[in-house]
Amino acid sequence: MTENEKNKISADMNPDVYYPEDEPNVSAHEKFRRRIFKMVSVGVVDDTINRLYDIISISALVLNILSTILNTYKSISAEYGNILSCIEFVTVTFFAVDYLLRLYTANCLYPHHNEIRSILKYIFSFSGIVDLLSFLPYYLPTFFPAGAAVFKMFRVARILRLFRINAYYDSLNVIAEVLMRKRQQLMSSVFIILVLMLGASLCMYSIENPAQPEIFSNAFSGIWWAASTLLTVGYGDIYPITTLGKVLGICITFLGVGMVAIPTGIISAGFVEQYSRLQSIDNGVEEDVHFIKIQIDKSDKWAGRNIAELALPKGVIIAIIQRGNDNIIPRGNVRLRAGDIIVLGADSIKGDKPIYLKEVTIGKNHTWNGRMIKDLDISRQTIIIMVKRGDKTIVPNGNLTLLEGDTVVMYSKKRTGTDRSDDNL
Repeated sequence: MTENEKNKISADMNPDVYYPEDEPNVSAHEKFRRRIFKMVSVGVVDDTINRLYDIISISALVLNILSTILNTYKSISAEYGNILSCIEFVTVTFFAVDYLLRLYTANCLYPHHNEIRSILKYIFSFSGIVDLLSFLPYYLPTFFPAGAAVFKMFRVARILRLFRINAYYDSLNVIAEVLMRKRQQLMSSVFIILVLMLGASLCMYSIENPAQPEIFSNAFSGIWWAASTLLTVGYGDIYPITTLGKVLGICITFLGVGMVAIPTGIISAGFVEQYSRLQSIDNGVEEDVHFIKIQIDKSDKWAGRNIAELALPKGVIIAIIQRGNDNIIPRGNVRLRAGDIIVLGADSIKGDKPIYLKEVTIGKNHTWNGRMIKDLDISRQTIIIMVKRGDKTIVPNGNLTLLEGDTVVMYSKKRTGTDRSDDNL
């Protein structure tokens, strides 16, 4: 595996990731595949084509499901059957093309595997199976007419494609997060319910079989009764008639209410914990790290250099690189370009004293207009650190002459009562 392949980022973690295309070992074909990958990845909305593809994908899915539902009504099917069949054909064809594109870009989804293993991993993943069942059952009756009814049943798998909408709504992902966090407790509660159901079914079969052998004819009859009772459904198609059976039924009904409430309580507590955790993250205090944005110019020494070659001070990191509409993960082999916007992060200094800054814009009648910095009468505790002149930022020296329109940024060791964030004189 090449170094470029190792540096690719899996879309399972973040599909909206820019792959550096200025590396010399990236071929035109690889660039094109990465572009297609970003297009088929749901939720990547940094480009018009990506947003348009998502709209088409969701629209095709909604139309397909709607046509399938309407086709079950005989009156609608008789009058608009041809239109509904056409809609199904077009949407299923789109699903087939989408599946082929995902096979083509599988290596971008699983960059730590080679080409063949990436394709196989996608094919046998949950998403890959759903994508395959979205269109394959539509074409199989052509080759296997005898199994048309069975193939038609598998078309229901298209509905599972709706889960991809989760990429747009983070709140929907809370459900999956809660189930994953509480899976051990849920499995334990389900195990207890199954054990109780099995014991109740065998006991009820032993008691009721002599009295009504046609109803409780075997152990499965008891299991069906136990399931409908424990899950508080109670269809009434099978019930005990003996006194001992009724007493046992009452006890099992009470136990069923408590048993079913256990998973409900686990999930409810999980939702509370998850939302509390998200709220604490949103309300977190961001005082430990400070960020600043800078834009690389052609004349800057960083332009054209790899991040690994930059001599950054200790505690300073490049958090992210913004290049147009793309966000680049700052890996060591990423080469900076002129026009890149770099977000620098640095740890805050403990016990550091605050810095007081003041801006003064030089007006026509200002006493500093036309004077050199060394001739200004300012406090010894005040230092001019920067002069902004139009689009230029000037590092001041004693021989710099201030002009009308200049903005002077001064640093003061102490805050005074007359300090303001901006003075326009």
